[in-house]
Amino acid sequence: MTKREKQTSEQTDRREELILSRRIYDLDLPHRAVSVYVYLCDRANKKRVCWPSTVTISKDLGLSRRTIFRALNDLEKAGIIKRIPRRRKTGGWTSSLIRLEVDKNV
Repeated sequence: MTKREKQTSEQTDRREELILSRRIYDLDLPHRAVSVYVYLCDRANKKRVCWPSTVTISKDLGLSRRTIFRALNDLEKAGIIKRIPRRRKTGGWTSSLIRLEVDKNV
C-alpha cells in the first residue's frame, strides 16, 4: 500500500467514524448508551476494537456496572457495537472484545 493509498484509507475511516458519531444521536438511545459509546470510541484502536472491562468503564464514567451492562446491550441491539466473549488460557472469562460497527450505507 502506497503512502497516498494509506492516507486515503485513513480519511475514509475518519469520515465513517464521524458519520456514526452523528448518527448515534438520531437513534434515540438512552444517555447511558451514548456516554458508553463515546468512551468506547476513545478507547478503540485503528481497527475500531477495544476490550475495557465493565469495572474499568464503570469507574471511569462514574456509573454502576449494571448501568454499563444495560448501555452495552442498548448499543449492541442498535447494531453499533459487537461484543465477542473471550476466555483466558486457564478457562476463566475475561473482558469482551468490543468492535465498533460502521454502517457503510449511512
